[in-house]
Amino acid sequence: MKFWIRRIVFYLVTLWAAISLNFLLPRILPGDPVAIMLGKLRRGGRQLSQETVDAVTALLGGDKGSSLWEQYLAYWGRMLNGDLGVSSTRYPTPVGELIGQALPWTVTLVGAATIISFVLGIIGGAWVGWFRGTWVDQFVPVTTFLQSVPYFWLALVLVAVFSVQLGMLPIIGAYDVFEYPAGPEWRPAFFGSVFVHALLPAATIVISSVGGWLLGMRNMMVQTMAEDYVLTAEAKGLRPSRIRSAYAARNASIPSLAGFGIALGFVVAGSIVTEQVFSYPGIGKLMIQAVQGLDYALMQGVFLVITLTVLAANFLIDLLYGFIDPRVRRNG
Repeated sequence: MKFWIRRIVFYLVTLWAAISLNFLLPRILPGDPVAIMLGKLRRGGRQLSQETVDAVTALLGGDKGSSLWEQYLAYWGRMLNGDLGVSSTRYPTPVGELIGQALPWTVTLVGAATIISFVLGIIGGAWVGWFRGTWVDQFVPVTTFLQSVPYFWLALVLVAVFSVQLGMLPIIGAYDVFEYPAGPEWRPAFFGSVFVHALLPAATIVISSVGGWLLGMRNMMVQTMAEDYVLTAEAKGLRPSRIRSAYAARNASIPSLAGFGIALGFVVAGSIVTEQVFSYPGIGKLMIQAVQGLDYALMQGVFLVITLTVLAANFLIDLLYGFIDPRVRRNG
């Protein structure tokens, strides 16, 4: 019980600190974010309502008539009500709506690619670790080299080969605009277009990340093979396949769960470079647009969603780790 209480208190404090920092950042930055954002919103002679001006002023800390504490409480109130402000680069669209539009694309693409790379890395690492010292060990330097290749370079190579030279896959976007459903009905052709457009971005993420999972699992597998319980299982004459799966691989994969939880948390952040290269409409591309356009409200909203997701993923993995390994509960 003490373990669960300590973990819950730790994550609650971390959550409060992250949200407070998100509140303070626009207020400690040099310059006047309020003036910048209002100036961008008024471009082209656009008229702003007093409610919009007040919301931007309160969001970015320009309300000189109230104390910092009052602004802080108002910020929490707006956040709990789901009000993340209005985007200046896509005025008058609310920040929450923009994030809601981009989030499914990122979660689908990066989430699926992360799970695929994790599964391939764990299975491949267990196989390479079991046959350590043989020719299969050559997979380690190959996948490590691929992991060291910059994302954008690998993405451009895949585009040059499969899109430009072979013409097999589309270059940019998340779907064919002519297949986008005009009404509430979603056609199978649209999902097929989404799948085809996601192949190159997903392949870029999988190729670049599978090496880390494989190397970590391989090393843990080698270490686990020297443990007494594995040697005892071998002495009892158990089948090699049972020793490999039930004893060695199962225990060797436990440390990888923590890294997998962190990776899942960062799924919401998207793969910024990959989404930018393929012009994929996800959170990563949205974040770049917010930074380039000095859209403070959108930046705050994106950072807040990423922070909450990472903390939630780590919290769930901590709980799962406590169930899987009782030593964590005793020592935690």
